[in-house]
Amino acid sequence: MEQIALTEETDKNLMAAHCRGDSDAFGTIVQRYGPGLLGYLKKMSNENGQAEDFFQETFARVHQKASTFRGPRLKPWLYRIATNIAMDGFRKNSRLKFVSLNRQADSDDANPQESGERVLVDGGPGPSEAAQTAETKEQVQRAIADLPDRQRATLVLAYYQRLSYKQVAEVLGCSVGTVKTHMFRALKSLARRLPDVSGGAA
Repeated sequence: MEQIALTEETDKNLMAAHCRGDSDAFGTIVQRYGPGLLGYLKKMSNENGQAEDFFQETFARVHQKASTFRGPRLKPWLYRIATNIAMDGFRKNSRLKFVSLNRQADSDDANPQESGERVLVDGGPGPSEAAQTAETKEQVQRAIADLPDRQRATLVLAYYQRLSYKQVAEVLGCSVGTVKTHMFRALKSLARRLPDVSGGAA
């Protein structure tokens, strides 16, 4: 709790310093949250060029809207901007991009997902499973790509980024109940389309 409070306080101070024209403050913000944010956008778009465009646009928007930040938590506000930019970008495309299945956490304050709500299993494949890995990965990619935007964002934020439902709600600008609904529908859809993958869920 002390570390969280300290981070929130320094976030507020950094944003206030940035608004006063301190260029080093904005650089510190990018250094603190940039790697995780870029990883998130890569998972959302699965195209490095597009993710980098979203990344640049996100921090440009943060710079422009810095005076509207009310704190104390910068991360949900930052990810909300990034998510809106990504969704706008997806709507401009003819099809949704695939989500990367790399589950390595990019968030420095990851929270464990609630038990009983996972359908994706990423344990190392045994000898008998190795031949099916590529095919399974492609099936999951396609299933996630077909999810509606907000269900897809909820799944990526809650499962891959390991954000709590409360944090996801802050990012998406909705209630925790709505987040749970999106997650339930996303998992139900994946379970229906990927019975072999979901069969080993906790």
